[in-house]
Amino acid sequence: MANGMKFDLIIVGGGLAGAALAVALRKSRLSIALVEAAAPRHAQGWDQRVYAYSPANAAFLRELGIWERLDHDRLCAVERMDVRGDRNGALQFSAYQSGLAELAWIGESSLIHCELWESLRRQHNVMVFAPAQLKDMVLTEEGAALVLEDGRSLCADLVVGADGRDSRVRELAGIGSSVTPYGERGVVANLRCEQAHRGTAFQWFREDGVLAWLPLPDKLVSIVWSAPDDVAADLLSSDDSTFCERVAAAGGQALGAMTLETPRAAFPLRLMRVDSMIGMRVALIGDAAHAIHPLSGHGINLGFQDAKELAALLCGLKPWQGAGDHALLRRYARARAEEPFVLQYATHGLNRLFSSRHPAAALLRNVGMNLTDRLPVITNALTRYAVSGKL
Repeated sequence: MANGMKFDLIIVGGGLAGAALAVALRKSRLSIALVEAAAPRHAQGWDQRVYAYSPANAAFLRELGIWERLDHDRLCAVERMDVRGDRNGALQFSAYQSGLAELAWIGESSLIHCELWESLRRQHNVMVFAPAQLKDMVLTEEGAALVLEDGRSLCADLVVGADGRDSRVRELAGIGSSVTPYGERGVVANLRCEQAHRGTAFQWFREDGVLAWLPLPDKLVSIVWSAPDDVAADLLSSDDSTFCERVAAAGGQALGAMTLETPRAAFPLRLMRVDSMIGMRVALIGDAAHAIHPLSGHGINLGFQDAKELAALLCGLKPWQGAGDHALLRRYARARAEEPFVLQYATHGLNRLFSSRHPAAALLRNVGMNLTDRLPVITNALTRYAVSGKL
């Protein structure tokens, strides 16, 4: 395995986080290999995979030269958030009242993913291996050696695992993880509404799960219904008309009648914590490093901030340092310790609090929402954290 193509850095996984890391290193002295099973493609119609991008990460993408090249007719700014509990609890967030231009941007995954790949294909210091998959990896103090499924061998000072929740890099590096299944699935689809959403994102904490409507351009919304497995099965098996009626009713007909714009899809929900974000010659980013409940809307934002932090450290390498320098990796792990920890435990706690059917829990969660809504200092602080990751 030692006699392979040599690079400073190998990124395994070319999703949003992995591709962003590669582009963020475009001005570095590092030679980079990117290994990915399949290159992204633009969706036909609207992509059913939609993310909420925080202003901090919109700024990061702007630094990469990506944001200004996007089709902004396919992005929607979130100006307000309307959050409702299951016993008349309510919480409002306003960009205007918090002194912000927007709370987030809602956009399709493929929109940004494809633009990132267009950028990295033009980079002089990146070689893309796609389609390709990691078969084996050996890590030593001297470096990392990888073998791909097609038999090609690659060597590098550092391997970055950006290959998702079931990371092969994490497995081969011997980095342990603990997984807590929620017994839920996230049901997603895009729907067209009768009434304009006016840049408002809605979220309902219900007895049958957490339902979010994320605004898209025109009168479209992307919905994520984090529902118990049996409820999710019913949502997926119902006909289109029944599904739309159920989604509209669950949101109190806030935007009137709805029609389906894209097919439905679902994915299992789980909390995943890793023993460490680093190992010998290895760093983890994105879903390979942390998986959280989607009710926070922060999954991809964590991945982008991982990429930004690691890229900044790698761009600051001294001439005598290699990309796999363990002191540098420890700095990365320390820098990224707080935000994922806070969000993982906060979203996990909210999920457990709102899934409890105990009357005391119902009282606590709804009274808490109403008290928070009446304290602008707290709501503004929460808004600033959601926007920037800092209070």
